[in-house]
Amino acid sequence: MITRHIPNFLTCCNLLCGCIGIVFVTSGNLNAAAYFVWIACVFDFFDGFAARMLKVSSPIGKELDSLADMVSFGLLPSMVMYVMLQDATHSEYVPYLAFSIAVFSALRLAIFNIDETQSDSFRGLPTPANALFITSLPLLTGPIAIALFEPWIVITIVVISSYLLVSGIPLFALKFKSFNWKENKIRFTFLIASVLLLATLQIAAIPLIILLYIALSLGLKAVSK
Repeated sequence: MITRHIPNFLTCCNLLCGCIGIVFVTSGNLNAAAYFVWIACVFDFFDGFAARMLKVSSPIGKELDSLADMVSFGLLPSMVMYVMLQDATHSEYVPYLAFSIAVFSALRLAIFNIDETQSDSFRGLPTPANALFITSLPLLTGPIAIALFEPWIVITIVVISSYLLVSGIPLFALKFKSFNWKENKIRFTFLIASVLLLATLQIAAIPLIILLYIALSLGLKAVSK
């Protein structure tokens, strides 16, 4: 049946977006690279959603998904951060710190693949969320953008994002098994707040949305104790 190939097709679209985004980074167009990360996130969401809805999940689909994520949400944001560090510092070697994001993204994905407790929630920041945060930074303008090009701030972002990927901090997953409000209250709350932030702040809302995601997850963990 052709339907069983739909999730893997969507995963390949995710991978293709990551490849195109990398091309844009190498040509100096970080804005376009960010847009392709966003599109990759859409494909990444719907490949899992389609697999669950069509009941065609498979081991090869899980491995393919991780390989695609490594390119789109591991290597691509590392390259964006590499360019940002080049602009922020005069050092020849400091920009290579950016690739710690790729390394820890690979570790994050490998841990996820063998950890059976992460089916309905995550331990550590998911690579798509980390990639969204990083690739949105070059799109910011005004005083915030100026501050971001302080070398110590950029390096701090690299260190913190690398740590969060493998931190083990419990975070909820945006996986809808149904659209029941009671079962998905935290997910709907996050999505509604995200839409409001985007409508109000536009591009500047994206880093805040990722921070909100972490804050809601920590709050949910505290309430459930």
